[in-house]
Amino acid sequence: MTDVVSRIAYAGRSGSIDPSPTLGAGTAARPGWMDELTVRLESVAPEWFSRFLPPEEGGRESAVLILFGPPPAGSEDDGEHVVLIERSHTMRTQPAQIAFPGGSRDPEDDDLVATALREAEEETGVDPSGVEVVAQLPSLFLAPAQFVVAPVLGWWARPSSIGVRDPAEVHDVLSVPVSHLVDPSTRFSVTHPSGYVGPGFDLDHLLLWGFTAGLVSSVLELAGLARPWDADVMRPLPDRYLAGRRS
Repeated sequence: MTDVVSRIAYAGRSGSIDPSPTLGAGTAARPGWMDELTVRLESVAPEWFSRFLPPEEGGRESAVLILFGPPPAGSEDDGEHVVLIERSHTMRTQPAQIAFPGGSRDPEDDDLVATALREAEEETGVDPSGVEVVAQLPSLFLAPAQFVVAPVLGWWARPSSIGVRDPAEVHDVLSVPVSHLVDPSTRFSVTHPSGYVGPGFDLDHLLLWGFTAGLVSSVLELAGLARPWDADVMRPLPDRYLAGRRS
């Protein structure tokens, strides 16, 4: 089976994913479904995204960038892609997890949008000036780590090359077709030894699950792109994703 996820692994040399703009002058047109998503966003409560909402006080502010854009050069899929990272396999917490670029807010960040853009640049090299911020989703809470996470939705209006910037933090930068994520055959429910059950996505030889998978699932549904899938298909979480995990 041909892999559908475009990857750039760190192998002792620099590399990059080169996106392909769909319009002249290096500008990619934002798809209509993103406009529909922003309209629908006004009518949904934060609880629709997750039952874990921030407390009235406390929690460490952070943000992730949900960046959609045109396909990378050479991709067989000419629809929109989303940028994800595979965390370094040697990290103390959540090694090898698939995630959105993101991290904690720095004192110098003007707001959480700035946090998401800065972290994405540090982790993937994306040029923030080419990102059109479409919306900021309700903040969600990761209780064990005490993170209050603001998901920032962006469109890659002026694409730039991306790749692994720091192999101590990022193992791979991934470009995943939206068409792959909405394919019912790639979707299932993930079961964790703790009793957790949540959405999962096959990414070739990788697994997208947990907080990030939940956000992806919610965004696709809100955008009107989701297709019916069988949530009764259960797969246990592979052991490699259990190491160093904060539940």
